Amino acid sequence: MLPGKYQASILPTSLAAKGVWSQPISFIVEDVNTTSLSSMVAIIVVGIIVILIVILIVYLRKRQIHNSKKSQTYVSVNPEYSSIGVYEPDEYEIPEENVELMDEIGHGHFGKVYEGLAKQVVKGQPKTKVAVKTLHGNESISKRMEFLKEASVMKAFNSHHVVRLLGVVSMSKRPMVIMEFMAKGDLKTYLRSTRPDAEIRKGDPPSLQQKLQMCGEIADGMSYLSETKYVHRDLAARNCLVHEDLTVKIGDFGLTRDVYETDYYRIDSRGILPVRWMAPESLKDGVFDSRSDVWSFGIVLWEIATLAEQPYQGQQHDQVTRFVIDGGYMEQPKECPSKLYDMMLMCWHYSPSMRPTFLEIVASLSPDLSDRFKQDSFFHETKQAEEISNDGDGFVASGSSERVRFLPKQVAADVHEDESKQSDDESSAYCRLNGLHQNDPSADYDDKDGSIHLTLYSRNNSTIC
Repeated sequence: MLPGKYQASILPTSLAAKGVWSQPISFIVEDVNTTSLSSMVAIIVVGIIVILIVILIVYLRKRQIHNSKKSQTYVSVNPEYSSIGVYEPDEYEIPEENVELMDEIGHGHFGKVYEGLAKQVVKGQPKTKVAVKTLHGNESISKRMEFLKEASVMKAFNSHHVVRLLGVVSMSKRPMVIMEFMAKGDLKTYLRSTRPDAEIRKGDPPSLQQKLQMCGEIADGMSYLSETKYVHRDLAARNCLVHEDLTVKIGDFGLTRDVYETDYYRIDSRGILPVRWMAPESLKDGVFDSRSDVWSFGIVLWEIATLAEQPYQGQQHDQVTRFVIDGGYMEQPKECPSKLYDMMLMCWHYSPSMRPTFLEIVASLSPDLSDRFKQDSFFHETKQAEEISNDGDGFVASGSSERVRFLPKQVAADVHEDESKQSDDESSAYCRLNGLHQNDPSADYDDKDGSIHLTLYSRNNSTIC
């Protein structure tokens, strides 16, 4: 109705007749404010728009979630990449066409090893004779990554007694690792080839001087790795390589595991481990450090002395594990000089902190090593070398709060036994101090009033006298 004043009355009507008009009623229709009406319309429109926007957002969100789930069914994580990284090519990468494979010199489950020629891997040499490790062409992605990553460990090393990595071919269907060529192969195979009863004999057994030289070169390579904070975990003769001139270098960081698979044994969930070369703390608690590497070095000395016989002969892997954890160690091999066996016993001290460091081992061997060794060795490049050499004969235990000396076998002293400590094992009138050769004692000493007081300790650190 339009705005204005109105009157209305009612006339009742029926089928019979019409009634009388009622009294008129007056009322006014007021003018409606158009501004208020516009505001109401605007509010309603805005509300509708907001509701539509919310509905649109909810729809798009649900669609995004749906698409995400849908895409995951097509782009799932490849299980081959679990627990491994991706190898990134770097300055060591060389084209596959720069590598020429020649004679096969070894093989294993991982692939083959070839003698080869590589272009432009050594500065100033157009071609260099190299060792080329390859994978089988059908290996899984995880095997490829593991192969390349283990080889990459060697990129950080630069020492004469550690085998050099020269190049990597990672962009090929068959990845390759290019290494310094070591003509006589791994130390284990070489030592066995010098046995008098070897099927294919490749020379006479090394002399004592040559054995000591090998020990010194291995210890020097390990001292370099130890100083660079690298823990080898698998030091053994099979993982050392022999040059044409009989120089021995640390090499094959994890790459020979398949070749000598019988040297490894699975322990629970810890994987396949070289138990015959492992220290008691490694077998018992899974602890690996430079001191456990020293224990393994003692086993390598035993391999050198026996021309690579199997350590702990006659015992199964699980028996070896229990034997070593309980404090057992191997006896002196036949025809093994006491000087070499004394060094083994020092490396096999049950307490890791009582074992010598690799630098101290090199210092002890240094007088018996060649002049060439002094020119090439890491030991003679270090400032510690002079300090250790000037410290006298013997070893100083690492990690000890007091100075503890392992006296070499040449030093002997008669020490009166304390009668209060006599037992069946300690009933002699004198204790003969022979380094670690007899009862595996170590000697704690100090100088009081010009006299030397010695206390001998057995392998389990109980006092002997």
